[in-house]
Amino acid sequence: MVMMKKFLTLGLFGILCITATSQTTPDPKTLLWKISGNGLEKPSYLFGTIHMICNDGGLSISDSLKAAIRNADQVYLELDMDNMFELMNVVTKMKMNGDTTLADLLSPEEYRKVKDFFNTHSSLIPFAMLETYKPLLTASTLMQSTMECDNSISMEQLIMKDAKEKGKPVKGLETMAFQMSIFDSIPYEMQAKQLLQYVNNYGKENEGKEFEELTQAYLQQDLEKLEMLTTKESAGMEAFTEILLYKRNETWIKKLQDILPNGSFVVAVGAGHLPGDRGVINLLRKAGYKVEPVNNRMLKQFEKQL
Repeated sequence: MVMMKKFLTLGLFGILCITATSQTTPDPKTLLWKISGNGLEKPSYLFGTIHMICNDGGLSISDSLKAAIRNADQVYLELDMDNMFELMNVVTKMKMNGDTTLADLLSPEEYRKVKDFFNTHSSLIPFAMLETYKPLLTASTLMQSTMECDNSISMEQLIMKDAKEKGKPVKGLETMAFQMSIFDSIPYEMQAKQLLQYVNNYGKENEGKEFEELTQAYLQQDLEKLEMLTTKESAGMEAFTEILLYKRNETWIKKLQDILPNGSFVVAVGAGHLPGDRGVINLLRKAGYKVEPVNNRMLKQFEKQL
């Protein structure tokens, strides 16, 4: 369950104000990267997001990223989260196929344990609906309650807000229907066992430490550590790293090869997708692009947490 939570969290945005560091003195600890070369007339920018982070009310994106958005023609996120048509139809895609329910996947004792857990912990969605959802999505509804803060926000929300203020169109690399379909590739029985494991571990000290470690690596913009944490194997789930991470990276690169020649773009995806040999940064380089780290100094409210 730990690995899945990390995927769900990471994974997930004025060029005059941006200064790319020299390739001879790179600073790999950054979430913002400049994409150029390979015949591009204008550079684009790649940014690593986190899908949930504590917000004390003063959270904001860096000046460098704001500058990139200001000078971009469009912004691409993993999803177009402003598409109301998709939002209205996504609920049906969250359900398991074939009228399957959680009771079909667990023993009576296990099912009662999960049901009692959800009935005694606050959730915006009643358990009668949740038990028809793909179990890993059901688990994600409780993720916010494990955070040691009253308010949380996604970096995507901040990026969308800034893009709208600057009049920049926001599009998605994937549809919600596609993202929901990914969970059909993971056997429901295995998902149910992961959900049960999450319930069993809920509230334990180690659970909070895992999330805190992930958050700190993100705030430190340490992609190497994020890669290690994101791909750390969870029993039985290692085979699905291919589905959840690598295959999606490869698909995005093919789409970006069509998108990037048409202007300047900010592409913001979960930070866990950026590092590694099969990460987006390296795949862009293999496709012939020059990808350079950009100074993305975190704001003071971030630095206080380090």
